[in-house]
Amino acid sequence: MTVLQTLRAELTEATSGLLATAASLSDADVAAPSRLPGWSRGHVLTHLARNADSHVNLLTWARTGVPTPQYPDLRARTAGIEAGAHRPAAGQLADLRESAARLDAAVDALPEAAWRAQVGGLRPPHHPAWYVLVRRLRELGMHHVDLGAGYGPADWPETFVRRELHDCLRTWPYDRSTVSAVRLLAPADPAASRPGEDGPGEDGRASEWRELGDGPMVEGTPVDVLAWLTGRSAGEGVKVVPGGRACPPPPPWLTTTAPADLPATPPKDYP
Repeated sequence: MTVLQTLRAELTEATSGLLATAASLSDADVAAPSRLPGWSRGHVLTHLARNADSHVNLLTWARTGVPTPQYPDLRARTAGIEAGAHRPAAGQLADLRESAARLDAAVDALPEAAWRAQVGGLRPPHHPAWYVLVRRLRELGMHHVDLGAGYGPADWPETFVRRELHDCLRTWPYDRSTVSAVRLLAPADPAASRPGEDGPGEDGRASEWRELGDGPMVEGTPVDVLAWLTGRSAGEGVKVVPGGRACPPPPPWLTTTAPADLPATPPKDYP
C-alpha cells in the first residue's frame, strides 16, 4: 500500500465537501465577491473546474509519455476562468461535478508504473505524477476557503494541515523570508511531537522551524500558521515572540510549486 490510497480518499472527501458548498449557493451567491481580490465566487468555482481538467492533462502526460501542458500558458488559463465565471449556480455546480469525474477517471486509468513519470505545471520544478494528487488537494483546500461561504481554515483536515506545513518548509524562500523562525504551539500530529528540537525537521512536524532568514520569530497553532503563510488570514492567531511587534507579512512563497527532491515512486506516507 502506498500514499496513493490515502490521497485518493482525501480527494474524494475534499471534493464532496466542495460540491456540497457549491450546491448551497444561489445565483446571487455565485456572483458575489469571493475572498480573492477581483474574483467572484464564480471565478473561484470555474478555476477549480478548469484546474481539475488541467490535472487530467498532467495524468495524460504521465500515461502516454507525450508532454501535455497543464495549461497552454497563463493567458489561456485566465481566459478559461473568465469564460465561465459568470454562469449561474446550476451551471457552476454541473461543471464542478463533471470535471471532478473526469479527473477521477484519469486517476483510475493511470497504470501503476506511470505514477513515477515526471510531469510539470506552469512553474518548475517537474515532479512525479503521484504529486498531482497533492496539488489538487491543495487547490481544493485553499480555494474552498476563498469562496467565503462558511468553510474556513478551521475546517481543514489535520492531515492536510500537516502536509501543507511540511511543503511550506521544503519550499521556503530563505532569501526573501520575513521571519527568522516559526514556532508551532501544537504539532499537527501529537504523536510526532519532538520537544526541544534544534531546527526544522525533515518531516515538517518539528515544534520550531529555525534559521529561516531575517526577521522575528512568530508562533501560532499549525492551522493559524498555515492560514497566515498561504494568505488565508491576516495573521490572526499568529504573534511575534517576544511580544510587542506586529506580525509581519508572510514570506512570498509559491503554493503552486513542488519540493525539488520528491521520490519518484509513491512513498508509503507523505509527509
